[in-house]
Amino acid sequence: MSETGTTQSELSRISGVKQPSLSQFLSGRVEMSDDMLDRLLSCMGYRLEVVRRPIRRDLGRSPERSWRLHRELSKHLTHSTLKIWEPTIRRNLGRLLSSVQGEPHIGNLGRWRRLVDERDITQLRRMMTGRDTDSIQMREVSPLGGLLSQDERSRALERVG
Repeated sequence: MSETGTTQSELSRISGVKQPSLSQFLSGRVEMSDDMLDRLLSCMGYRLEVVRRPIRRDLGRSPERSWRLHRELSKHLTHSTLKIWEPTIRRNLGRLLSSVQGEPHIGNLGRWRRLVDERDITQLRRMMTGRDTDSIQMREVSPLGGLLSQDERSRALERVG
């Protein structure tokens, strides 16, 4: 904006994005989608170029432990193992539903149930191994407890502090 001499109010008029939204974005209080940022930049004669590179996301101790355990479990996930695991998963879902309150947990338990009902191995793996906020929140109410052996648990957690 400083390079083009564009003010917030001008950019708001040109782009149609409300000035308070621009202000919140510029102050770092909200994130803007790539599409919206590209739209704003194009109003000033620029375009957004997204560079893809892997970045390790630090999860914190508890989410990291959960990710490692679920990642280990995902190594064994097939249609056959899901069928074997299903009674334990259903018991865990029932137990969790009776003790969990509030969102997103209740909704996430419903999502786990649907994934198991639909035998959606691809989405189950995504929830088990994802490092995004949605996957982390899903694992907070995971019905997959009790499926790893103690040796597998120990191996998965040996590098977590």
